[in-house]
Amino acid sequence: MGKHGAAHIVWDWNGTLFHDNEAIIGATNAAFAELGIEPITLEQYRALYCVPVPKFYERLIGRLPTDAEWEAMDDVFHRYYAEHRVACSLATGAVELLMGWRSAGRSQSILSMYVHDELVPLVRGFGIEQHFIRVDGRTGPSGGSKAEHMVRHLGSLTGVEARRTVVIGDAADDAVAARHAGAQAVLYTGGSHSRASLEGVGAPVVDTLEEAVAEAERLAA
Repeated sequence: MGKHGAAHIVWDWNGTLFHDNEAIIGATNAAFAELGIEPITLEQYRALYCVPVPKFYERLIGRLPTDAEWEAMDDVFHRYYAEHRVACSLATGAVELLMGWRSAGRSQSILSMYVHDELVPLVRGFGIEQHFIRVDGRTGPSGGSKAEHMVRHLGSLTGVEARRTVVIGDAADDAVAARHAGAQAVLYTGGSHSRASLEGVGAPVVDTLEEAVAEAERLAA
């Protein structure tokens, strides 16, 4: 893997390879309770979610949270999520797609905004770590864009060219990050964003990971 000039996929984790929608919405509503915000449904979340995350809260309460409010909500979110992620599983067909891409001699990696020290053992626990040439999670503050992280991630991969790299993710920010790093993107409707909120980004939008991989193969050809 990682042969010079070969097609490469950068996978997002939460909401893409890892089907954790229920844990995410539960953690979000637990965080909202800190400010007395009414709980929202998954459909509302998928219609309104955006990065940076404080802007998402602004859409709901009409103002940006204060630094103290953000820290309190972020802490509650991550504590709730850590407790409930254990009930979540990989997306349907993910393992077969990872095996197929790798067996075709192509490379793939993970870049997630989930904290690095928790992401790596989680990926390892699903028995899929061997399919990736690198697994990177977030090492700095939470809530921001993936763009600069994407630049660093691609820069760390030997033999991977940005122009033949396709980011597969479930959020508009995945496409923004890909574009920032000179890569392309395919957006998947099974995670944090609705199809309507993804279609204005300018990247192909698909409903299954199988379609996402097929589109990535076409884009990177």
